[in-house]
Amino acid sequence: MADKIIFIPSALRHGYTQDDIERAIETKIYEGLLNGEDEIYAIIGFSTSGNPIEVFYNIIDDETIKIFHAMSLRAKIAEQMNK
Repeated sequence: MADKIIFIPSALRHGYTQDDIERAIETKIYEGLLNGEDEIYAIIGFSTSGNPIEVFYNIIDDETIKIFHAMSLRAKIAEQMNK
């Protein structure tokens, strides 16, 4: 994972905090390109309260990622990760 993480406001839109997102990164059970996308990566991990969440990000450079989405894990995203 990158040394620097940029959080844009949309990443916090669904009520998860930077701490929740950082915990999801630490506890990730999946990381990879989102199906059908060339530059959007997905992480499935667990928030500070232990809830499964999905986190989407872009790679900015070798040391930096930009987190733009975090919310409770949806079934359709979980299914995509199993394909």
